[in-house]
Amino acid sequence: MSEPRKPDPVKLICSLFAVDPEMLGEALRALSGHYGKADYLSECLFFDRTDYYSREMGSSLIRRFVSYEGLVEPDALPSIKRVTSELERRFSEDGRRRVNIDPGLISRGHLVLATGKGQAHRPYLRDGVYVDLTLLYRDESFRPLAWTYPDYAEEKVREMFGRIREKYLLQLKDRKAAGRDHGER
Repeated sequence: MSEPRKPDPVKLICSLFAVDPEMLGEALRALSGHYGKADYLSECLFFDRTDYYSREMGSSLIRRFVSYEGLVEPDALPSIKRVTSELERRFSEDGRRRVNIDPGLISRGHLVLATGKGQAHRPYLRDGVYVDLTLLYRDESFRPLAWTYPDYAEEKVREMFGRIREKYLLQLKDRKAAGRDHGER
């Protein structure tokens, strides 16, 4: 019989994209106000895998990925999604987003993203937030699934998440070596 136990904390990541690099900077500063110091920030990448956002946000979108030093509890994802959605609204103009912020979590075995859109592969969590199992960690790397967004399936992006996962594993090891309960902050 399995006994419920407290899970390890996880690594918060966010994907941000906008037309204006200044807007990305403002959003990154706002996120740091909520989640602390970033310990990884990607280079600016072109977000050109879909034109889904072009009508609302414009074309020539640029993206950055960020991860944060502090670890979070896995069940914090709906609260984090509410914060990122509020930031998107705060930075909007005339009812149109100027930045998109997608939060996610890296654990030992996967990367999940928060979404407001339910699908068969997106179980409901709470507060209108679903979780998308985006990548599995298997055979020493992140692996895409049939429904993984094409940009998250790219080898370069999966390798980046692998490096963030390595940092996360070191953080877990340091926490345990320091004798801290994995539920502490």
